[in-house]
Amino acid sequence: MSISISNSPSPASIAAVNSHSDSAQAPRTQPATNNSDTVTLSQAQQVTQLYQQGQQVPQIASTLSLPVDIVNSYLGITSQ
Repeated sequence: MSISISNSPSPASIAAVNSHSDSAQAPRTQPATNNSDTVTLSQAQQVTQLYQQGQQVPQIASTLSLPVDIVNSYLGITSQ
């Protein structure tokens, strides 16, 4: 699971900048690079996040292709 955080300007702010530019200037083009940061969570962090979002242990295990015992261990749930 990855979470993407972007520092890209909004379309409204780009339009505002473009509307204030001098019409004699050549139009600016956006660079082809992607300016977003990506955070990759460990399996344990993914399990914790899904559990906090209300998913049940079997559902988390299925979603992440993990055994239920592993999900329980990440959550600190002991089997009896």
